[in-house]
Amino acid sequence: MTLSELTHLHIGKSNRTSQVNCALTSQLLLMILFSLSQHVKAFINETWLERYGYPIHQDNLLFLWSLIVSILGIGGLLGASGSRYLTVKYGKKKCLLYNNVLMITAASIMGCSKMSQSFEMILIGRFLCGVSFSTPLYSTTGLELLGSQSRWPMLMASCGIPALVQLFTLPFFPESPPYLLMHKEDQEGCKKGNRVLCIPVPYLAFSWFVSFLSHVLELMKEPATRWQLYMIIILTASVQLCGISAIYFYTFEVLQAAGFEERMVYYMTLSVGLAELLATVSSIIERLGRKTLIRGGYCIMGSLLAAITVTLSLQDWYFWMPYCSLCLIILFVVVFGLGPGGATVSMRVEIFKLSCRPSAFVISSVFNWLGVFVIGTTFPFIVVSDLPQHFCFLIFMGVLFASTTFFHLFLPETKGKSIVEITEEFNKLNFKKKNVPATPNHVMEEGYTFCTRL
Repeated sequence: MTLSELTHLHIGKSNRTSQVNCALTSQLLLMILFSLSQHVKAFINETWLERYGYPIHQDNLLFLWSLIVSILGIGGLLGASGSRYLTVKYGKKKCLLYNNVLMITAASIMGCSKMSQSFEMILIGRFLCGVSFSTPLYSTTGLELLGSQSRWPMLMASCGIPALVQLFTLPFFPESPPYLLMHKEDQEGCKKGNRVLCIPVPYLAFSWFVSFLSHVLELMKEPATRWQLYMIIILTASVQLCGISAIYFYTFEVLQAAGFEERMVYYMTLSVGLAELLATVSSIIERLGRKTLIRGGYCIMGSLLAAITVTLSLQDWYFWMPYCSLCLIILFVVVFGLGPGGATVSMRVEIFKLSCRPSAFVISSVFNWLGVFVIGTTFPFIVVSDLPQHFCFLIFMGVLFASTTFFHLFLPETKGKSIVEITEEFNKLNFKKKNVPATPNHVMEEGYTFCTRL
């Protein structure tokens, strides 16, 4: 096995893990929030009534609920901004350990909120969840048990369980070998870690692998990466504004309109999330190009949103119309998982050379969490506006078609190309008719070694 093959294997596994995590994040986080919304709102109203002697105004209740939803993004923004500095200074292993402690603290605070009669504790817990960001995993306990009026704090606190498991098991794992080699210059520790991870030691002899990482501000000022930054920002914003949050919100309403029992609605909505997960872990990304999946996926999703708007408008006219809406919703989620949901992750990795990726990921994370905050804050108010609720899909539809046009015109294909070939494509946009700077030898060496082919 060559170094290039080893790198391909590592990148492929990393991309696949990221895609699974994205699927779990998008569906589980929304599922828990929307299934608990009635109980949390009732708790806020009861607490307000007990404190002040009168029920909370509906506008204030809606604002507090939207703040609970969106404050996760503020915490995530803070955590993402400091992630590069912390991982370089303390290493990934220590950061993960402290991250788990923070998550357990957040879970404990949210779990004790009802006992303490304080909805502010939910806000604090959600903020800390964003800083350490984790999502609750699947549970074998019934949703109607944990999501009941008396036991909903248990469901909120469940995010501490995987963190607790990782807190006790992580100390037995070695520190990240690249961190030891690139930042600590500890070759012996790196070799030891690679032996534990069963990675051949001879590949550590390539000293040119060690390079200085670009800082965020330097990357933003660099003309040679201007269009790569534009692309990663628009890719991130498109995922947040594609309407997947609205789809999960309306799944409950569509199933209830179809006449399903309330206790079955939660489990059937889980099937929608499962469809996204299965679509994301499929191997279609290895057969088709990233640009094809992103561009085609957003185009199909925009068309599906138009169809969903029509079926939701007519669901009171025909008894079978809610079933059509449900089929379109499932298809929308599957297309998202097959296309943009997974391909975006790979694209964000592949358009930057290795030395620029940490800074690029920080910028991407900042815009990702800003998107979470904006959607979480504004979407509840869009839903309760004077216009029919399902017309909000038209906003997302416009975003999808605009993204499709932009990616068709400017996004280069990255499948099977080296970073040098991808950089040359972006240089046509970065410099246009100006003289394109020559690629340094060490960049050529790095670029051709770390090919994007999975």
